[in-house]
Amino acid sequence: MTNPISVRSEVGKLRQVMLHRPGEELENLMPEYLTRQLFDDIPYLVHAKQEHDAFADTLRKCGVEVLYLDELLAQALTVGNAREEIIWEYVREANINASGAEQAVNAYLSSLPIPELIATMAGGVRKSQLDGVERRHLVDYLDDQYPFYVDPMPNLYFTRDPFSNVGSGVLISKMANNVRQRETLFAKYIFKYHPVYKWVTKYHDRNDVHNIEGGDVLVLTSDTIAIGMSERTSAQAVELIANRLICEKTGIRRIIALDIPKLRAFMHLDTVMTMVDRDAFVIHPNIRTSMRSFVLTKNNGRLVIHESEHDVADVMKEALGLDNIRFIRCGGGSIIDAAREQWNDGANTLAVAPGEVITYSRNYVTNRILRENGIIVHEIPSAELSRGRGGPRCMSMPFIRDAIDN
Repeated sequence: MTNPISVRSEVGKLRQVMLHRPGEELENLMPEYLTRQLFDDIPYLVHAKQEHDAFADTLRKCGVEVLYLDELLAQALTVGNAREEIIWEYVREANINASGAEQAVNAYLSSLPIPELIATMAGGVRKSQLDGVERRHLVDYLDDQYPFYVDPMPNLYFTRDPFSNVGSGVLISKMANNVRQRETLFAKYIFKYHPVYKWVTKYHDRNDVHNIEGGDVLVLTSDTIAIGMSERTSAQAVELIANRLICEKTGIRRIIALDIPKLRAFMHLDTVMTMVDRDAFVIHPNIRTSMRSFVLTKNNGRLVIHESEHDVADVMKEALGLDNIRFIRCGGGSIIDAAREQWNDGANTLAVAPGEVITYSRNYVTNRILRENGIIVHEIPSAELSRGRGGPRCMSMPFIRDAIDN
């Protein structure tokens, strides 16, 4: 059978992508718990859905087939005992403290049809949704003021993070923050039970020890992967994945590990640097000089790590087999524009073809500079989606993308 996953570049023609349309999980954000949910603000769901639909429509107009996370998961949960298994695992990982509430949540979820079940798992379970949960122990009273039995997953529309497709395989993430770890359950069950995707080779699992998130993984070419060592992806995970990926079967010959500041402002590699053409990247203006680069290869089956003494531009030139590359600065030369547009993910672009990208309309300075550099820019509305601190690349997971190798 034809492999349903084939991602061999960052900018080759995008054929198929998976999205998650925001749902009730955003309505369950509360100001006093935003930090707990890794949010800075509360998007207005009605407009967030409209903006996300505009994103999906833009992709379709660019010739991209759009898949949806909830639809793939629904198809997977009709197979065997998948529905019962995911409910059990979801409830277990929710760490419900209240006495008797775990059983009540399990029973409630088990009563729901699959589409509503998926929406509820994403949205979380409010205490007001369940009746008759008796307070029997001291912890039940102490936890009484918190309005949820199970927290929502408001970050779910950033589909890039819970897993990443590399070549013809998948890396299911181990998320750095527990509040996002349950998102990877959806990936687990798609790649375990879905009749199309259960055959896909897994090179990392959600239960692996070391943290990695998909926003740190850039597929530069068929044989070279860049991975950011960020606040959410550890050096140990990069080394583990290099040992698994670099082999004759995958065709991957090297991993470029980029050490980026461990700050929320530089959350993932793709928030500070994304590829926009065969020879061009848009990049946070302050990141270039602060990144150390390491090239991981194998010699006679053993991993070899070499710290590059060169600027990251030279590392990328060698990786891409080019004489020159272009670094296009987010916000241009203005420190004010750069700071504002970096905050609104001006460097987080999604390429749909070489030299053709989707961006947020609000980043007008960077968009203008991209066009001045010959890049075709499709702008999408972003007043609400951007409140989650992620851009078009963050909101998309390619399933099929052409290679760009010569």
